[in-house]
Amino acid sequence: MDDAGNEDVTPRLGRAGERQPIVSIVVPAHNEEAVVASGLRRLLDGTAPGEFDVVVVANACSDRTAEAARQAGVRVVETPVPGKANALRLGDETCEVFPRVYLDADVELDAESVRALVRAAGRPGVLACAPVPVWDLDGVGWIARRMHRVHDHLIAPFRGLAGVGVYVLTAQGHARVFPLPDVISDDGWVHGSFAPHERAVVPEARSLVRPARTVSAHLKRRVRVRLGNRQLAVLGRSAAEGRLRLSSLGALVKRRKVSPFDAGCYLAVLLMDRTLTRVRASRGGEVQWGTDAGSRAEARG
Repeated sequence: MDDAGNEDVTPRLGRAGERQPIVSIVVPAHNEEAVVASGLRRLLDGTAPGEFDVVVVANACSDRTAEAARQAGVRVVETPVPGKANALRLGDETCEVFPRVYLDADVELDAESVRALVRAAGRPGVLACAPVPVWDLDGVGWIARRMHRVHDHLIAPFRGLAGVGVYVLTAQGHARVFPLPDVISDDGWVHGSFAPHERAVVPEARSLVRPARTVSAHLKRRVRVRLGNRQLAVLGRSAAEGRLRLSSLGALVKRRKVSPFDAGCYLAVLLMDRTLTRVRASRGGEVQWGTDAGSRAEARG
């Protein structure tokens, strides 16, 4: 502990005087050349040498993702096998320490947020934790922007480990989750693996998430999310709490948290979402993990 009573996250010296990392970070990346370098720069900015153990798993990439990650100075694992779950398993096998952060390549996390997550993971009873998402709405269409705003208000009271692009596991939590099966929704699998009192949302940590820029891109993503949730239900890992209800939307309008027009946009997109999901499921369509280009942009700055 430090003088303020916080968990000490200072890198310690290991054998031969080498720094012992305070955390291992796995970044699965499929064709993420456009964003992986900027994300790693933000992650490592202000860190001491050896403070974070970072591995990028470039899986089935046809671009320069692996090269961009190497230039950032992190370890890189390459595999021709597609699939996020496989990439997470490969990266996890190379990790040096606990806790472990699993970070989507298109989501940005800074060093201070990582340290806050490490401190939270050291609290008694916490097996898994996640940051609070901050939505980057730059370039998002006006209907999609309204829909994202409403959804964020609705999900806030139930926010957990899914949908923020980052989750953290302690050694005990890791034993609950791994070996990770080939699921569509890895964060949903992780969230459903813990009771509410075993997981924590860390207010001091923020992840920068880029949502779908258009309604079309959002619908493609939501079909995958819903089918992933159905898969988790079959596997017995869906979370019982936190189902969204129309009454919650009405309450937001009544309290003037969102406008009636915003609520109408949300409901219209929700109807399209559910219709497309039923059609896809009735046709026996399978969803494969890959890059969701609907939220991608060349790194700024």
